[in-house]
Parts: sequence; C-alpha cells; structure tokens
Amino acid sequence: MRKSISPDLPNADFLSISEMIEELERDMLTEVTPRVEKKTPSGKEAILEILARAADDHKFLARLADDAAEVLEEYNLTWEEKAALASGDIRRIESWVGKLDKRLSTWLWCRLQQEKW
Repeated sequence: MRKSISPDLPNADFLSISEMIEELERDMLTEVTPRVEKKTPSGKEAILEILARAADDHKFLARLADDAAEVLEEYNLTWEEKAALASGDIRRIESWVGKLDKRLSTWLWCRLQQEKW
C-alpha cells in the first residue's frame, strides 16, 4: 500500500527514503527481462556468418569494403581467419569451410575486384 506524500499536512505519513528505494527496486525488478548472452560464433561458423551477411546486407558489405579489419573485430576469429577474409583469399577460406556457392562468395569476389594491379 502506497502512502501519499503531502507537504501541507504536518502529521502526514511519509514514505521513508529507504521505503521509496525498496519500492523503486521492486518496480525495476519486475520490469527487467533476463539478459540472454549471445554466443559469439568462431571459426567456420563465424566465417560462414560473415559471408552470408555480406551477401544479404549491402551496408555490411560496404563496411567490409571500407574497413574489413574493424568489422572483423566484431567476430571471434583468429588473425589468420581475419587476414584471409580481409584479403579475399578464397582458396584458404574454402579449405576451412568447404566449397562456397555463388552467394557466399559475394564478399570475396568484391574484395578481389578492389585489388589494384
């Protein structure tokens, strides 16, 4: 039961500060949903996720083209995996994940086309 705070009544029942804090904490706890930790994929799973995202999300593809190293920091990859993705090393990547279809190789072909010879 909540007590009202009324400054014009000299003997009014006031909520003590600790009671207000407890009430606020209870309200906050009932509204909070449990936080579910997202498992960060690594290795083959992460590589395939990156390639699929690059094929489906043109903004992500543009970010990769602009600064692959920064984008790849968001993923749990080894330095070798990051280097292969950043450079577009199709052979190395396929040795880890298997033959890539046209869709999944979108980023790699875009990356290779950026090379200036």
